[in-house]
Amino acid sequence: MLDLEVVPERSLGNEQWEFALGMPLAQAISILQKHCRIIKNVQVLYSEQMPLSHDLILNLTQDGIKLLFDACNQRLKVIEVYDLTKVKLKYCGVHFNSQAIAPTIEQIDQSFGATHPGVYNAAEQLFHLNFRGLSFSFQLDSWSEAPKYEIPHGATVKRMYIYTGNNLQETKAPGMPLACFLGNVYAECVDVLRDGTGPLGLKLRILTAGCGPGVLADAKVRVLERNIYFGDSCQDVLSALGSPHKVFYKSEDKMKIHSPSPHKQVPSKCNDYFFNYFTLGVDILFDSTTHLVKKFVLHTNYPGHYNFNIYHRCDFKIPLIIKKDGPDAQEEDCILTTYSKWDQIQELLGHPMEKPVVLHRSSSANNTNPFGSTFCYGLQRMIFEVMQNNHIASVSLYGAPRPASLPRAEPSAH
Repeated sequence: MLDLEVVPERSLGNEQWEFALGMPLAQAISILQKHCRIIKNVQVLYSEQMPLSHDLILNLTQDGIKLLFDACNQRLKVIEVYDLTKVKLKYCGVHFNSQAIAPTIEQIDQSFGATHPGVYNAAEQLFHLNFRGLSFSFQLDSWSEAPKYEIPHGATVKRMYIYTGNNLQETKAPGMPLACFLGNVYAECVDVLRDGTGPLGLKLRILTAGCGPGVLADAKVRVLERNIYFGDSCQDVLSALGSPHKVFYKSEDKMKIHSPSPHKQVPSKCNDYFFNYFTLGVDILFDSTTHLVKKFVLHTNYPGHYNFNIYHRCDFKIPLIIKKDGPDAQEEDCILTTYSKWDQIQELLGHPMEKPVVLHRSSSANNTNPFGSTFCYGLQRMIFEVMQNNHIASVSLYGAPRPASLPRAEPSAH
């Protein structure tokens, strides 16, 4: 049985690990994988058809705990303990729930010092006692008529919630805590830089944990802006973004079959390679001969995709100028985002002339992909990988190298 410390508005954990509000989904899954011998039987719950309409939930069924992640930013929003018989809980080092201590209203008053009256929900037959960043729901099954304000003596806690703010229904996932950066950089947003014909590069707004000179207490989140372009060298990218998490060399070009016939049988003398930035949700492909950027891949990290949880979600924006037909021939600005659906994108960019390339993935020759195939469509030097639920799994950007006359934007720090 887990023995955990409750910190209102912040976390639930112990000396070995901690689920902190604002934590990225990938870090919570990493904790569960690392402690899989202790924390068993974890379910991943999400809406396959409407993944943005419902929270993404990690359900620790053996321990009676649910971790609710915001569907858009994929950061921890609410920690729910729905079965207090499966876990020990303490506050400020003192247990208020264990096999020897029942979490009654008297025990909660003693441990937390209740200062507000409870709120009764007749439909649920539950009394809710709310603190800032912490709520308890008390079971009232044994009372035929519940009092309006005072929770009856002996009532026991049925569920507990940890969140930020004063209202559980209106709570939002907070910004990422400093303890979650772990030396990595994260993308707050990624803007695609474009001209009239297609993408030119990326403008990344990056978050990192900086600190004062030798004083850890002065640590704070720093915001940096970095621009990278097609035609940038490895050194340019390393200088702007730091070292990648992984360098991946392409063993073969599976899209070669779709190229003009003379190129299908030409073997590659050396392999192009990717810089994988998992916490940015971005891959950068370099040409094996020139060592210059030739492609960017932006990952949306939707559940139900083969690569789910390898990358953090890239919150990208792709500006478009749409020319409207008519005598006025007006132009309209619009933006494609991580959350745009494929039918919306087609309405703006038009329908592709060619049939999609069907992308099959499997981890080995003996395994099938349980999530099914995705479909790749090319429009305006962009390839959209579309899932079967009409959401975008990734966007690959292609473009010519930057002209020599185009100056590099100097990075700025705030």
